[in-house]
Amino acid sequence: MAQATREYGDWPLKRLMTEVVGSGHKSADDMTRAQSREAFQRILDGEPDHTTLGAFWLANRWKRNTPVELGAYVDVMAEESVVTAEPEADPVDCGANYDGKGRSAILGVAAGLVAAAAGTPVVVHSGDRVPTQKQDAYKHVLDELGVRTELDPSESADMVDDVGFGFYYQPAFNPGVDALFERRDQVGVRCFVNTVETLANPSGASVHLGSFYHLPFAKKMVRTLVESETTDLERALFFQGMEGYDDVRPGETIVAEWPAEGDDADDDGIADFEIRTGEYGMDVTGDDLAVEDVAGESAEITEAVLTGDRTGTFADAVALNAALRIYARDDAESIADGLEQARAAIDDGSAAAALDDLRAF
Repeated sequence: MAQATREYGDWPLKRLMTEVVGSGHKSADDMTRAQSREAFQRILDGEPDHTTLGAFWLANRWKRNTPVELGAYVDVMAEESVVTAEPEADPVDCGANYDGKGRSAILGVAAGLVAAAAGTPVVVHSGDRVPTQKQDAYKHVLDELGVRTELDPSESADMVDDVGFGFYYQPAFNPGVDALFERRDQVGVRCFVNTVETLANPSGASVHLGSFYHLPFAKKMVRTLVESETTDLERALFFQGMEGYDDVRPGETIVAEWPAEGDDADDDGIADFEIRTGEYGMDVTGDDLAVEDVAGESAEITEAVLTGDRTGTFADAVALNAALRIYARDDAESIADGLEQARAAIDDGSAAAALDDLRAF
């Protein structure tokens, strides 16, 4: 990705470390948009010394990035790395943590197919064993189901239009970030790339569904989208996912919704509310959704739920996650209405047919 003719500004990463971000959590300064843009341009070009790059990533982690900085990173990624291929449909973009899950089932493939069968197109995207966890992600469940995953972006867009559900593969649609794999692996902890890659939006969707560990981070993600000058999203939902993934955790799950109006919204137009999963038929604990072979068992669960051969805990969880996707796109007035649509798509065989179509693509 190196661009030999690029003329940078005055802020190589070493200078940013010395004068701005590198002095520690309490005393470090935040970067301007211009400084943040230049930093990520240099990183994508492969310009920084490897030691300096690692130190810069760690300094960003310790001081905590602002929405302005993250928005600038998203913009540079969109301008210089992401290959967008828009389907005719306008899907829900599901951006789960790329480094995956290791203890609980990945329900997003099943939920996405159920939502698609109910009329809500869905896009998911991931890499392959992304640092730091390098655990199972969307790609690996789809691989186990016999679905083609190593697609170029135009094929992914066609998959959305043909099936209602599409997968975009990071090495194909975000090659600049994919090229950072080894450097990220050597750092050994998550960095801001783990955050911004989930916002890549390769299908150009107008709705984003993401996950977070706590509410302040969800609000930071929304503010990042607002600060980004390349993002055209019109609506976003972030919720507390299991293992940080986009699977609703059992019990009480906090959802941040944007844009929102009225007394429930803050000054940034963000409202938050709770999903009590027991009220929607998902009366289980996290342990009930645990698996040992995440990719393999998630694929088995997906097929069994969609074909009606498995009811109970996992079927309820899949239906609720599908309902949230349907609600996110405003295809249902409430999550309860979305749940009715999701269960109907399973009961009438539409979800199983969607899986067949996905495998045949």
